[in-house]
Order: sequence, then C-alpha cells, then structure tokens
Amino acid sequence: MPALGTSLTNRNAAAVLRDGLSRVQQGDVTVDCSALTQIDSAAVAVLLAWQRAAAQRGQALALAGVTPQLRSLASLYGVEGLLGLTPAAAYPDSHHHRH
Repeated sequence: MPALGTSLTNRNAAAVLRDGLSRVQQGDVTVDCSALTQIDSAAVAVLLAWQRAAAQRGQALALAGVTPQLRSLASLYGVEGLLGLTPAAAYPDSHHHRH
C-alpha cells in the first residue's frame, strides 16, 4: 500500500477507506503513515476497518511510520493493541509497582 497522504480526516475518510479496502483485498496490508500531519478520529476508524478486512483474509495490517499524533489518538480510543501498536515505550504502564 502506498504511503497515506498528509491528511486523513472526516473530509477524505470515505475515499481513503475505499482505496485501502481495495488494496487489502489484493493482499497489500502494509500502510505507511509517516506523512500524516492532519488526522482526526476518522483516521482511527479507517485503520480499524482496514485491520478487520485484513483479518478476514487471515492477515494483519502492518502500520509503518506511525506518527506520535496517530499513536496518541489510538491510545485515547484504547485501540493501539488492535492496530498492532505497542504502547510500551511511549506510554509506560501506570500500574507497575511503585516504591
């Protein structure tokens, strides 16, 4: 899958979703997110839809170049695990033992 553009918001989400679903159906499950500078909740929804489509094919969506803004939104919605993003380094667990 080619790199996403600089924007994935409610304004262009439907077109981006359709394009991505078509690519996932062809087996292309790697997404380059590094150029994204403008995102909103639609970005998370689109990525989750692509992930579901990939899972139906027995594959997993692979996100590359995830920006801090996108990681933060995924964390806010509690879906970083569903998107294969590990919160470990950027977002330390708050329930570790404290002395």
